[in-house]
Amino acid sequence: MSEQYSAAQITVLEGLEPVRKRPGMYIGGTGVDGLHHLIWEILDNAIDEAMAGYANTAIIEINADGSVTVEDNGRGIPVDVHPVTKVSALETVFTKLHAGGKFGGGGYKVSGGLHGVGASVVNALSEYTKANVYKDGKEYEQEYQRGKPQYQVREIGTTSKNGTRVTFKPDAEIFQSTTFSRKVVIEHIRQQAYLTKGIRIQIIDRRPAEEIPAEDKSYPDDYTFFFKGGIAAYVGHLTRSKKSLIPEPIYVAKTIGDNQIEVALTYVDDYNEHVFSFANNIHTVEGGTHLTGFRSAITRVITDHAKKLSGKDGDVVLIGEDIREGLTAVISVKLPDPEFEGQTKAKLGTPTMRGHVETVVNEGLGRWFEEHPSEAKAVIEKIALSAKARLAAKAAREAVVRKGALEGMTLPGKLADCSEKDPAKSELYIVEGDSAGGSAKQGRERKFQAILPLKGKILNVERARLDRMLSSDEIKALIVALGIGIGEDTNYAKLRYHRIIIMTDADVDGAHIRTLLLTFFYRHYPQIVEKGYLYIAQPPLFGVHFKKDVTYVHSEEERDNVLEELKKANNGNLPGLNVQRYKGLGEMNPEQLWETTLNPENRVLLRVNVRDAEKADEIFSQLMGEDVLPRKRFIQNRATSVQNLDI
Repeated sequence: MSEQYSAAQITVLEGLEPVRKRPGMYIGGTGVDGLHHLIWEILDNAIDEAMAGYANTAIIEINADGSVTVEDNGRGIPVDVHPVTKVSALETVFTKLHAGGKFGGGGYKVSGGLHGVGASVVNALSEYTKANVYKDGKEYEQEYQRGKPQYQVREIGTTSKNGTRVTFKPDAEIFQSTTFSRKVVIEHIRQQAYLTKGIRIQIIDRRPAEEIPAEDKSYPDDYTFFFKGGIAAYVGHLTRSKKSLIPEPIYVAKTIGDNQIEVALTYVDDYNEHVFSFANNIHTVEGGTHLTGFRSAITRVITDHAKKLSGKDGDVVLIGEDIREGLTAVISVKLPDPEFEGQTKAKLGTPTMRGHVETVVNEGLGRWFEEHPSEAKAVIEKIALSAKARLAAKAAREAVVRKGALEGMTLPGKLADCSEKDPAKSELYIVEGDSAGGSAKQGRERKFQAILPLKGKILNVERARLDRMLSSDEIKALIVALGIGIGEDTNYAKLRYHRIIIMTDADVDGAHIRTLLLTFFYRHYPQIVEKGYLYIAQPPLFGVHFKKDVTYVHSEEERDNVLEELKKANNGNLPGLNVQRYKGLGEMNPEQLWETTLNPENRVLLRVNVRDAEKADEIFSQLMGEDVLPRKRFIQNRATSVQNLDI
């Protein structure tokens, strides 16, 4: 008999209770990203004031007690009584979901954030919140405890300032950690400052030095961003470690009705596309109608101008893929009532925005090509070269596929495959060298572990087009083993392993091979990284042998700790002690390799993830690109922090 289902089973959550009950629905989660989202939501209100032309300064302070203060010099949140809620508008904004100046009524024409729920969500998820408003010569304040106002909005004095100051302390009952990252804050604010031309944003970290996370210490505790050039300066920042074909980024902008469209772009001397799209300062990571309009327009403009150029390249048919090679662009649109696909706002769905962006790019880029003939010719020559390389790569790719099909051998001979056919249960170890590969093949669990040994250092794909890549036997073997194709034919649904593990020696050569493989995956199989399928094995550096026991450790510090413990347990007497340093995987026999690096119960794996795609792209360009100077600076800046350098 089924249980009775009646009105009694329906839970009704009042006020801000839903936010505390299900915080992930509002800020995406209670981890690091969700914690920092609190800052972004309050900052969005300051950015909205700046976009509307009422503010030009915002200050973010990370306070010593773990709270954060965000202040702007905008109009200040209204404090008069709201006609519907019958309490102050300030209290309404901080205690009612879907209340604010973003729901019509003339508050804002365009805005970002969580559609007006930002301040109330931050308040709900904070142990303590305080709002100060500077307006019409007076200062007002109200404080809250876990979302509940402690008193009515009150006037506390006079002031010459205008704006809003919000202080909040994240609730430790909600968040896994309440420690903010200076690095994360600074990188996000840099992007927002580029997207809001002319705003000055200052970040001040007031925490004691001993409380600063290690990764933050390379960033100053007082940092100010101000970019007069807006997104054109952003494109310059994105390409600062690369060689540009154009002296200054191309910038086009236009206002159509209440819609503001800005596009900045340049071409650099590499083989990858880097396009970032934003709607109301929200990063639309999956693109949308504005990106579709941009791509359509740039393809049309460049194709038309290429046809006007005479010469031997005139008969090459260009497609969008050719035109996007080496392209770096930022598309920023601001519009009232944007339509997003999905809760995460990852994709803009407003249909009219495609036409607006097409119009602006057609006009502005077309004019630039007419006015800059020499730079335009350099761009089109690069694109024509890309088209030729694409055709060569297509022929090479088809040859690889055809060769495998004709020989009836879809997998490379050096691959020792596993018997498991379910990708979710299958692992591929990419192993450095035939010696280690041999040990791994003998020591593995054949049911679910496949081994692919690679000979020497693979091609640096950062400096090679697809046609040259496919001439490399090692890369071809890797592509065929993965089973998903390459380039425009990539089909991730056919991936044969959902755990791909890079296993190299713990020395300089091993680190170089690992970096080459990471570059290969990041540039050509980004979804493997994004889905969490790529790992780095952590073979031990030392084996501490004493009597019949052996302890494997991954650092000199761990080794010293083990030795210290053994001395204590044996009164300092350690007869027969042997500490073995493993300089390479090939020094381990199959049993040792299984026990330390292959056995799921004992092994240590690092999952590769990319929290900041922009930063990752910059680092790969610096380390693996052709320009020596950025690589030299990278090494010089970090040389003092290198430990255990194996020369």
